[in-house]
Amino acid sequence: MYKNIRRSAYHLAEEGTPWTEDFHALPFPEHWHAGLLELHNHGRDEEKRQPTLPTRRLDGVLQTLAPDVIVRPRPRIPVEPGPQAAEDFWMYVPASAPDPLPGRSMQQLLDAWLRTLGPKDSAQDPRFRSLLLASSTELKQNLPEWQPVSGVELLTTPTTRGGTAAPEPRQFQLATDALARRILTLAPFPFEGGELRFRALPRGPRDQGAELMSQPLCRTVKRKEWWFSVLLNISLHTTPFDPRPRLHLHWGVRRWATHPRTTTKRLNLPYREATTVYLRPTIPWLPGAPATERYALARLRRDRAADTFVWSENDTAGILRGLSLAGNFPDPEQLLTEPVSWIGEGRGVRAAVVHSTRMGKHEIGTGFMPNQRAQLTEWAEQALPETLARVPDLTRGRGKGIGAPENRRPKPRTDEAKKTELLRETRARRVALAAQARIASHGPEQAGPPVVEARLLWQSPEVRGEAVEQFAKALGLDGDGGASAAHVTDRDFDEATPGAPVVLEWRTAEVTLRLRCLPLADGLGDRLMPDPAVKGKGAALAAAVAERRRALRAWLRTDGADPSRPELALVEVAHRSTFRPASTDPKFAIRLGCADAGLLTQFVVTPSIDRQIDNAESLDHRTCSSWLDGLRQLGVRVLPQHTLGDDLPDSLQYAAVWMVKRRKDGPTRLPKHLPVAVLVTPLPAGEGLAAVRGWDDTAGQWVPYPQFLLGLVKQAEIDPEAFTEPRTPDADARPDAPRVTGKQWRSNLAQQRRETAAFLQRVLHSLRGQPTALITHAQNSRLHWPWLQDGQTERDLIKTGHAPAGRLDDELRLVRVRGCGGRESAQWWGLADPGKPHGQPAGFWAQDPQQRYGDGASSRERVFYSTTERPGTHAISPALDRLATRVNAAGNLTSQAGTSAWNPTLAEIAVLGCHEDDDLAAPVPEKPDDPEALALAMHQLRQAPDYAAALSLPLPLHLAGLAQAYVLPTLADGDRTSNDESDTGAEDQSMEDPDLADAAGLSTTPDDEAEAAHN
Repeated sequence: MYKNIRRSAYHLAEEGTPWTEDFHALPFPEHWHAGLLELHNHGRDEEKRQPTLPTRRLDGVLQTLAPDVIVRPRPRIPVEPGPQAAEDFWMYVPASAPDPLPGRSMQQLLDAWLRTLGPKDSAQDPRFRSLLLASSTELKQNLPEWQPVSGVELLTTPTTRGGTAAPEPRQFQLATDALARRILTLAPFPFEGGELRFRALPRGPRDQGAELMSQPLCRTVKRKEWWFSVLLNISLHTTPFDPRPRLHLHWGVRRWATHPRTTTKRLNLPYREATTVYLRPTIPWLPGAPATERYALARLRRDRAADTFVWSENDTAGILRGLSLAGNFPDPEQLLTEPVSWIGEGRGVRAAVVHSTRMGKHEIGTGFMPNQRAQLTEWAEQALPETLARVPDLTRGRGKGIGAPENRRPKPRTDEAKKTELLRETRARRVALAAQARIASHGPEQAGPPVVEARLLWQSPEVRGEAVEQFAKALGLDGDGGASAAHVTDRDFDEATPGAPVVLEWRTAEVTLRLRCLPLADGLGDRLMPDPAVKGKGAALAAAVAERRRALRAWLRTDGADPSRPELALVEVAHRSTFRPASTDPKFAIRLGCADAGLLTQFVVTPSIDRQIDNAESLDHRTCSSWLDGLRQLGVRVLPQHTLGDDLPDSLQYAAVWMVKRRKDGPTRLPKHLPVAVLVTPLPAGEGLAAVRGWDDTAGQWVPYPQFLLGLVKQAEIDPEAFTEPRTPDADARPDAPRVTGKQWRSNLAQQRRETAAFLQRVLHSLRGQPTALITHAQNSRLHWPWLQDGQTERDLIKTGHAPAGRLDDELRLVRVRGCGGRESAQWWGLADPGKPHGQPAGFWAQDPQQRYGDGASSRERVFYSTTERPGTHAISPALDRLATRVNAAGNLTSQAGTSAWNPTLAEIAVLGCHEDDDLAAPVPEKPDDPEALALAMHQLRQAPDYAAALSLPLPLHLAGLAQAYVLPTLADGDRTSNDESDTGAEDQSMEDPDLADAAGLSTTPDDEAEAAHN
């Protein structure tokens, strides 16, 4: 068994000297602002005049034409002169590098940028041309000059009141870029059959961190050649109560699109998002500028008028055209029809199109397994400056083995044991279902087993038969529900109508179960058909959703559905790929209509022989999983029982808060959010049963989980009058496009934070008097609850609004979980004995005991880590080698490049608040809390017995996150609102697949920007 795990994270060595670098820096020329603003607002109506210059495109093209430059975000408002203003600059370049923008190059670049400032077709306006000439002359006479900046400290930071490192904003870029440059000086990384040679990637002012990418590699998989590169991301992060920031190395795979579609003879690019293309020039982009070894990037977008793809005019390519670089820039049509001729080594500009999962299947697998990841990391560590050290290895914390709960899901090995375990599982579900039915009952408790009804809304006989069989299997029911005794035929099923369904019934000692089977008739499961009489595409779709919702609600009410008695419906629908456009997918409309009638919903997809539809999972497996997910929506839960005895308070309950973030495209384009809370309380009956409730903010009380989910549907209402067609990223980039200003965004965020604070205060007040662990999620909630940010939180205090932070209520504990989002959780591997491959051990991890405590009890460790076992479906060798090419017994080259890696996330568990200190003004409980015990309880909550695989989050937090399926907007992000969701909650691989985000041309969101300086 592995005893330690190692992380690819690094900080300043204890008692080490600061890490400093010298730069040349360029201040932002604020004196340009007044003169150029007139040019930018030329021809605009008064209400459309812009208060500031749009420097985003200029910053972006700087990363293409001068990728060695580090571009910082321009301050939102002019900074008053003073020491702080002198510390940051617009652009940085290492002191040892040549001038990346000699005078003539800078002039050419600025002239091209000026031409993009005016409204569309402004170049034909004599007045605009006159302003353009005057502005160009002024710029040439007032070009900024580089100035030396010596001894910039890259990792030395002040600390917050809570003792956490507080890096300067520029350090997120400067430190990571400095380490990236050191790695580039290393000899290539060798592997069997070749070597990796890395180049730097451009990073914009909002991109926190640096990236390196290898040359494209070609591998033959399934008789086709596929291309990919190895990606190294370097990012800077903080950890609660740690005074030293950390650099993370994160390895990944970037796959390249190289196979045109058979029908169109060109790459299958998404129509509604820009697609990233990486370029490698062999000559400088600008005459007179130094050559660069860095990649550049540009984006392709769809030209709707010509029905083809062009370089984005409002991005890098638009300015490049003004610089007459067409000869050095690939022709879009040639790139899309002959992508292989542009990739790899060759003469001229080399270009590679990032693959997106929306383009179809790519046969190169994603990610690296731990052994090869460790090899790559050890190679990169050679570049670390002497003043940096790897963070200490983690050792196993308290708890035996993997830190499993008392009622851990067993792993039977014999057929007899498997049969016994299946009987135990199904009985536990019936017991939990009966307990939840009694909790949800509003009347006096009745004698005998409660009656629970479910509905099957089917469209094909194949799914109907399998669904009935899997319903009985999931609950351990014998027989066919009386169908044979009643001589029920296929015709009876086909002719069933609302009010006269086929009802199957099973009686058990714990509960009586009825399954009402109805064919989903009258077009209720068909695609949405917008009414052409309704003006506006968005309004027509919204009206179609409302109409389907009303029709389904009336249809179900006829069958006796009652909103006061929540029940479950399994609904058969066609695969989402059959609905084009995606906004006509009826799933969410069906969910809303069922919810209005009091039915929770789970979907199962009709089997298809279409090769484009992935039918990897068999129908019986998919149907059984859907029933189990639906039963969990009813609140059928078995709570992991901790093994900590008296180290946790008696009758400890668990509350979880989740921010459901929904974005409805509309005139304001402002993000919306909805805070939700779930409470899981162990039942005295034992067997791990728990009452699951959700917070009804309207009623101000906790209600049963099914009622809570159905109540959230009211939050999914759509105002058709306010809905407009979604705008593409390029539409947003037009100078005349309506945009949300930074002031508007911050004002809206402030309002959302006030609403969140009021919500939290109501929830916390309701929890008084009962020992409670409040579980939160860092990446999900810290934007709206700033106290969760590393830069604000303080040990054993809590702050929900504007009032000063105060001590926790005597019965409250605050725990924060952080996952791999934003690469904030470091990559890791289990340390193996010499000569053996590193692995992926499951367990509960902490600092070595000798390093865990400092002076005084208040300095005890508060941050712990959790890893879980791999599911049986991911039996991949930790020694998987994605890079090597070997000759097999048949004399052919072979590789493992086609196998996707899978790595459990190293989940960070931070006990932000508990009652362990003796120096608080108020008395602590009779027995002080043990932070490690609380953290171990969170680890065990990830191992729920009624799930086949471990959860990526503790169970209460997982349940809170599932609520978003009933809140997500109907018409935003069509693929996601299709709701083919699964409540498996299985641990995702920690290796983020960068394909989708890069192919979509996504940049850092304002949310990320606000959080970057604190996390």
